Amino acid sequence: MRLLGTLALSTLLLGSAVATPAYAGGQHPPGHGHGHHHAVAWDETVIDADQSFRGLDAVDRRTAWVAGGSATEGAPGRVFRTTDGGRSWDDVSPPGTEGLLFRDVEARSAREAVVLAIGPGDASRIYRTTDGGASWTAAFVNDDPAAFYDCLAFYPGGKRGLALSDPVDGKFRILSTQDSGRTWAVLPDAGMPDTSTEFGFAASGDCLVTAGRTAYFGSGGGASRVFRSDDHGLTWTATDSTIPAGDAAGVFGLAFRTPQQGIAVGGDFAAPADGVDAVAVTRHGRSWRNAGDLAHLGEDVAYLKGRGDRLVVTGESGDVKGTSVSTDGGRSWTQVSTNGYHALDCTRDGACWAAGGSGRVARLAR
Repeated sequence: MRLLGTLALSTLLLGSAVATPAYAGGQHPPGHGHGHHHAVAWDETVIDADQSFRGLDAVDRRTAWVAGGSATEGAPGRVFRTTDGGRSWDDVSPPGTEGLLFRDVEARSAREAVVLAIGPGDASRIYRTTDGGASWTAAFVNDDPAAFYDCLAFYPGGKRGLALSDPVDGKFRILSTQDSGRTWAVLPDAGMPDTSTEFGFAASGDCLVTAGRTAYFGSGGGASRVFRSDDHGLTWTATDSTIPAGDAAGVFGLAFRTPQQGIAVGGDFAAPADGVDAVAVTRHGRSWRNAGDLAHLGEDVAYLKGRGDRLVVTGESGDVKGTSVSTDGGRSWTQVSTNGYHALDCTRDGACWAAGGSGRVARLAR
């Protein structure tokens, strides 16, 4: 178990009236005001040290799914599920996934989930299960060598969903489903701006997200922008994210509290310790402005349900890892741990889950 800024996180999560400094590693300050604090820590488990987990979807405080790719070339990508709050994890991987890299999972329940494998050509695939991973259907196998899918997301209700590919013929490609992921079809690109110098990041599974009837995705490369669609992916408008662009830089993850109020996080994998301008926020979903700087990459971010503008952001790249918290909608951040993850998800019943490299998964205990 790795303690994660016990006092700072208890203040963040529980809304304590007593403000206390942040101390990483679970160290208590030498003295602080009176008040009641609940212990908070990441309960971390290594499921399979050969896997790097970048796909994560938590259903509730008991049920979560993670998906990853093997560090051993040609070895299978794997999918795991817990239904007991992370005390045990079951390998529910699809068969025949040698060499596949699972980077996103979207789960509706303990039984129904869709996972995305990334890569060029037929390495990009979507699998679907309705029986908790006992069996899987290959719902989509990419047959275009120019396409490379990065992430997927479903709208509320779970019937409609979108998947994002890097640009094909100069425009991001959007894949769509209207039957809960059973079948998928490429949408026309007439409503997509020119994006010939940009690409997406399959960093955390949250480069594409939905909020109500609105979808958003982030880019990097020649430009770092946030794209918005209000018609289920047919037309998109692009806005500068204010997060610096670069060969390995841009927007890595997005989260929305409402269809209009959201946050984008990112950075530069070539300079993972540089978190300057790595956060942007929007109040109306149509323009973005810089928010507080980070001391590490922002690979994924989540609002704490029912806790207003309280946020958690995490990231890891090589030796640089970190988790930070904000109580003011991202305007300022406190790093509460040098432990970080690729993916993060917080549920409506107050649980937060994380997943990362070396087969690590964690649940925020409080």
